[in-house]
Amino acid sequence: MDLSPLRDSRDFRLLFGSGVVTMFGTFLTLVAVPLQMKELTGSPLAVGLVSAAEFLPMVVCGLWGGAIADALDRRKIILYTEAGLCLTILVLLVNALLPEPQVWVLYVVGAMSAGFGSLQRPSLESLMPRVVRHDQLTAAAALSSFRWNLGAIIAPGLSGLIAASYGVAAAYAINLGTFLVSLALLWLVNAPSRAEDAPAASIRSMVEGVRYAVGRPDLMGTYLVDVAAMVFAFSTALYPFLADQVGSPEALGLFYSAAAVGSLIASVTSGWTNHVHRHGLGVIVAALVWGAAVALAAVMPNMWGILAFFAVAGAADMISGVFRATIWNQTIPDSYRGRLAGIELLSYTSGPMLGNARAGLMDHLGGTRFSLGAGGLLCVGAVAALAGLLPKFRDYDARTDEHAVRERTRREELARTAKP
Repeated sequence: MDLSPLRDSRDFRLLFGSGVVTMFGTFLTLVAVPLQMKELTGSPLAVGLVSAAEFLPMVVCGLWGGAIADALDRRKIILYTEAGLCLTILVLLVNALLPEPQVWVLYVVGAMSAGFGSLQRPSLESLMPRVVRHDQLTAAAALSSFRWNLGAIIAPGLSGLIAASYGVAAAYAINLGTFLVSLALLWLVNAPSRAEDAPAASIRSMVEGVRYAVGRPDLMGTYLVDVAAMVFAFSTALYPFLADQVGSPEALGLFYSAAAVGSLIASVTSGWTNHVHRHGLGVIVAALVWGAAVALAAVMPNMWGILAFFAVAGAADMISGVFRATIWNQTIPDSYRGRLAGIELLSYTSGPMLGNARAGLMDHLGGTRFSLGAGGLLCVGAVAALAGLLPKFRDYDARTDEHAVRERTRREELARTAKP
């Protein structure tokens, strides 16, 4: 794995460290909330609807978060929203400590958390090209994925142990502590100031960002393929019930960790991605592998077979994410970076939310294995169709694409003028 962004950029190191701490805590809650909902209701549909409740706040706040990221101080936005996320975990902790925890609190807090996270993410994403050299953006994307996967491997298994031994309140308490540490690291980041001619945050600026994205078939391909892959094949809401069916309810955390193990392996061997230039085709192939692996996991007779294909799916998802992030960061002008990051957020977060809702509904109609397998096959079909419909995305080449060449030239000129 290429570690040059960590060596060369202090601000990237701080953002990376904050991300490691936050991901660890977030995954604790990611396991604890559906587990608590299952314990309170016993309903797969109720678990899936937690994601559905987060959808509208994520859409609205994601677009607005992109607009304010291009107009206001990105560092302040990140700090304020991090404090808001900390507050939501505190509410979950208080609710879990009640004699009779309330189901509605999980839905309301889930919506609030999605809102704060969606306001924050565009500002975080738009900082990446400012603190990392242009030629290091693929490596930075791989490191960011590694950061996520590290938390995804350690935290779910630990969360299962904590929830079983001490209850979900303990998981929420640990997450609260991680947010406080993350706040301290983010405070130290010296984010570059916004441009003097930055557009004011408004509906008009949001519309301009959407128009820019729609006018770029290569960008639309990254969004649409990822949404299709997640809507049809993302199924973590099924994991508590799948664990029961294979006779290993205590192994719930392993289902969450398996994809992260595969993704981590792909991350630490990701040096080869620096030599790939057909990023659009890379996203398509990775999404096809993701869907096929999920479909094959559904027919595995035992837990170990399921875990193996979940790991393959996780590796494919990580590669897709690296190539999508590279296209975004190497081709989008800084003046649009925040607004486009808001659209990116919608693509990679709305898919899993809707995917869990779909998984819960299909489980209700045909069972857990049916939901998992049919979703994987639908994913393969949808991605193949999009590959045929979006030739400019399929044929994207970073060496010749006009947007990539223009942005690379602009940043090289800035680097030259910045030298004494």
